Amino acid sequence: MGQFINLTASDGLSFPAYVAEPAGTPKGAVVVLQEIFGVNSHIRSVADGYAADGYLAVAPATFHRVKPEVELGYTPEDMGAGMALKTAVEALPVPGVLRDIEAAVAYAARAGKVGIVGYCWGGLLTWRSACAVPGLSAAVAYYGGGVTTPAEAARQPRCPTVAHFGERDHWIPLETVEAFKKAQPGVQVHVYAADHGFNCDQRGSHDAAAAKLARERTLAFFGKHLV
Repeated sequence: MGQFINLTASDGLSFPAYVAEPAGTPKGAVVVLQEIFGVNSHIRSVADGYAADGYLAVAPATFHRVKPEVELGYTPEDMGAGMALKTAVEALPVPGVLRDIEAAVAYAARAGKVGIVGYCWGGLLTWRSACAVPGLSAAVAYYGGGVTTPAEAARQPRCPTVAHFGERDHWIPLETVEAFKKAQPGVQVHVYAADHGFNCDQRGSHDAAAAKLARERTLAFFGKHLV
């Protein structure tokens, strides 16, 4: 359904983004932020899904500043490689990869209001984008590692925001989710009887029921704020 195009960040960096077009006139746009595994087949299928629901979907390659053409699977070796790449991107001088997300949002805006959704590391970047990137009308973070730390919870989102978490997520302790909820009463926080990565049907932690409910809530949220 989609194809890769090149976008240009404000500092002149050219980087790829996967773009999926809806069949008819877009009812808005959704920027999809990858996990630590690159814009792989799963993230492309997520973007295709939002396009099927009527949105222009744009998935920027947020590893490109440190390594181009990353496409990993979900083996322990892949996870180690992805974590190393995430660490490298997080070490970039501020604003780092937020420049690339800004470019993706600007491109997506041709379709109308822009929402952003991210998974795993992309969930953390979604939270930061909600707090710092202009042009967003809604944000949805799925199990964003680091979102519930005191430093991140102290940020303030500029647009309506939803956060999905799994109660069995060993990367994001439930007590930190509760602390985040208290620090961010304006954020809609949903907790599922699931583990980290429950939305990804290529991972052993996939939970079909949780993924379905979270997607329904996400689409309703975007339907409210992007149309």
